[in-house]
Amino acid sequence: MEHPSFPVRLAATAAAIAVSTTLLTACSTDSAGSGKVRIGISGASSDWDVLKQKAEAEGIHIELVTFDDYALPNKALAAGDIELNAFQHLAFLSQFNANNGTAIVPLGATSVSPLGLYSLKHKSVDQIPDGGKIAVPNDPSNQGRALRVLEQAKLIELKPDTGLYGTPESISANPKHLTIVPVDAQQTPRSLQDTAAAVINSGVAGQAGYEVKQAIFRDDPKNPSTRPYVNVIAARATDRDNATYLRIAELYHSPEVQAAAAEESKGASVPSDLDRAALQAELDRLAKQVKGR
Repeated sequence: MEHPSFPVRLAATAAAIAVSTTLLTACSTDSAGSGKVRIGISGASSDWDVLKQKAEAEGIHIELVTFDDYALPNKALAAGDIELNAFQHLAFLSQFNANNGTAIVPLGATSVSPLGLYSLKHKSVDQIPDGGKIAVPNDPSNQGRALRVLEQAKLIELKPDTGLYGTPESISANPKHLTIVPVDAQQTPRSLQDTAAAVINSGVAGQAGYEVKQAIFRDDPKNPSTRPYVNVIAARATDRDNATYLRIAELYHSPEVQAAAAEESKGASVPSDLDRAALQAELDRLAKQVKGR
């Protein structure tokens, strides 16, 4: 999410919900009426400013709509209050569609962000003490990935049949007797004061002042196992073939936008070139997993 992934500012959440709710209920102008393509994003980001400029040069007028809560960009998109959004990965999108009966589809990939284990008290995984507390995001898609990170770090083992949406109950071995503490994703940086370590989404970590290189462990965004966590530009299914929206997805991969994204993320995102067909196939696969939970 990190965009979802996927990145939010806790202090602004309450105000943002109020503002965004107003948008959902009061805004009825679509792109045809306003002449703009409204894209929901999470947090200010220079890559989107560059994309907006490049689109403008082609006669495509973009309005960036910033949200500070994970659920709102999809709700706004489904309601027709924005035309596109770009804040979430495929695992988050598949779960949202299943839980809300929406038909939101990927038009293009943006990036994959490594998911890191951070600590204020320990400089390596080996230093995490017996009985320590580890905070993980509590939304199902990111919690499942966080547990995989802990498994890859050899802190825990998961049951063989654990799917994408594992929970602490999926742990089969816990040699250090760690306590896994699910918390709201936005609160994972704050939890570092009271835990041995925390698994933090890259966007949330960045907004809290942490760089991915500070993580004591992180997964590999180039590994095929991270495909469910490819962040996407998404639209309503009825707009899947809209030429303007598809062009916007293409423009995200222009050298200028990619350079801005690399500078903005400071290594916290790796570009993905998965095409639309591959993204949809992965979303369909994940949807089957969600239904089978």
